[in-house]
Amino acid sequence: MSGVVVGDDGLARPPWAAVDPLMREYYDTEWGMPVRDERGLFERLSLEAFQSGLSWATILRKREAFRSAFRDFDPDVVAGFDDADRERLLADAGIVRNRLKIDATITNARATVALRERGGLVDLVWSHRPAETPRPVELADVPTTSPESVALSKSLKAVGFAFVGPTTMHALMEATGIVDTHLVDSHRRGSSGVWEAAR
Repeated sequence: MSGVVVGDDGLARPPWAAVDPLMREYYDTEWGMPVRDERGLFERLSLEAFQSGLSWATILRKREAFRSAFRDFDPDVVAGFDDADRERLLADAGIVRNRLKIDATITNARATVALRERGGLVDLVWSHRPAETPRPVELADVPTTSPESVALSKSLKAVGFAFVGPTTMHALMEATGIVDTHLVDSHRRGSSGVWEAAR
């Protein structure tokens, strides 16, 4: 089988999910599964922004600290964060202390709340689902952007979101099942129910 690593449990995964137990658990149970609730999507969008320039494993290890710091990513609560909250977050060693990313998360919470009048974050993000999904055999075949992620980035920026570049939005689309970039020989290919497992 090309591109995948077969684990001691006999299941085929991409190399990034084959060694670290935390990454393997995330890959097996969560990555690529549909997220269709506002809070869940806001969390993923926020964490993808924090991941920019870092490894996903770093973010995953800090996820519970992020959830605590950002009040379980409730957009209504985060939208109300003030300067005292910003200072609290910048002093929190449990998360990634990047002022631009912290400010973007608060900005995006406010944009998420405002977007409810136009159908909401979930509808906007999922409206960029492509007609077809990639069918990568090797990791090198997995795209890092797409016309749809470029369009999603533009759509979100137009309604006030920040730190939502095309690459970050493509990662969001992968993580939330909008596209299926599981390698074709992976045991998770087609598991989202959004796309067929066609090889």
